[in-house]
Amino acid sequence: MNFSYWELKEWFSNVDITIVGSGIVGLSTALQLKKKYPTAKILVLEKGMLPQGASTKNAGFACFGSLSELIDDLQSHREAEVLDLVAKRWEGLKELRSTVGDLKLDFQQKKGFELFLDKKLYNTCVLEKERVNELLLPLFKQPVFTEMTNVFEFENIHPSYIVNNFEGQIDTGSMMASLLALVQHRGIRVLNSCEVTEYQSDADGVRVSLGSFEFRTAKLCITTNGFARQLLSADVKPARAQVLITEPIPDLHIEGTFHLDKGYYYFRNIDGRILFGGGRNLDFKAEETAEFGQTQLVQNKLEELLRTVILPGKKVKIAQRWSGIMGVGEQKKAIVKSLDAHVYCGVRLGGMGVAIGSLIGKELAEIV
Repeated sequence: MNFSYWELKEWFSNVDITIVGSGIVGLSTALQLKKKYPTAKILVLEKGMLPQGASTKNAGFACFGSLSELIDDLQSHREAEVLDLVAKRWEGLKELRSTVGDLKLDFQQKKGFELFLDKKLYNTCVLEKERVNELLLPLFKQPVFTEMTNVFEFENIHPSYIVNNFEGQIDTGSMMASLLALVQHRGIRVLNSCEVTEYQSDADGVRVSLGSFEFRTAKLCITTNGFARQLLSADVKPARAQVLITEPIPDLHIEGTFHLDKGYYYFRNIDGRILFGGGRNLDFKAEETAEFGQTQLVQNKLEELLRTVILPGKKVKIAQRWSGIMGVGEQKKAIVKSLDAHVYCGVRLGGMGVAIGSLIGKELAEIV
């Protein structure tokens, strides 16, 4: 890198806090730190042209867990832990809406619908529904999950859905553009195409390497989530999520966010199209990667479900395909901690970045 005196002086000298990653967590951390330390020089580094990972590549679900997902969580977590997980997701969504605003988020609470290919799973959800509603009552003050019949005319599924009455949807692109605008308005610098290759902490701060170029910062916050293993030795594995979107569909009657097969598949309406993603359960090992891309196995399954369940009898064209990288681990609780006197991290969002990203940013800023 060939920097001038002016560039080094303006951007890379006397840096108080450097944040690695300009996704939801990174930008939320920056905003909270600027509020906490108004005069601090804060620098956000992003390795991509746009935020990498999942922040600009997710499906735009403002969700906190389908009924079958929460029932699954209750098999491996205590009730208090599951309640805490949902509480943090709900609080995080409120934090995001407060920060960005519902208009810029294009937030719409059109409810979430869980569909069932498996009658046995549906029966389990019906049996456990009241227990989960009772567990969540302190948060929502009324039943979260109810039932309804197949009003959207899907095929090859159980004739009833489980409805999440508090689920919503957002415009992911507008959300991130608005967060970036807020950050820049507050005088926080965001530099793209800057990949942190390593860092070294010492008594006076942190030396940050961008390939052949190095600079110093007093504090370093790592918020790279699915790419965390490239800089940290933490229990975070990358998890690729493949997504497709159709061409516009005339008279599309589907509205809301939809979950299928314990949330491993998910779809929604957007701009007269169907956005559909998931399928990593078909081959967990292959999707445990930080490489973007698609596989024939997953794409074929998405197209099959689109054709046989979601839009039966309709000929639709696929307009675009992409993937995002999430950060998951053995535990669903995010990792927010100090690694030493100068280095901190907020990672492992478990596929719930929209829901908890703002809250994780707030928690991370509190310990810096």
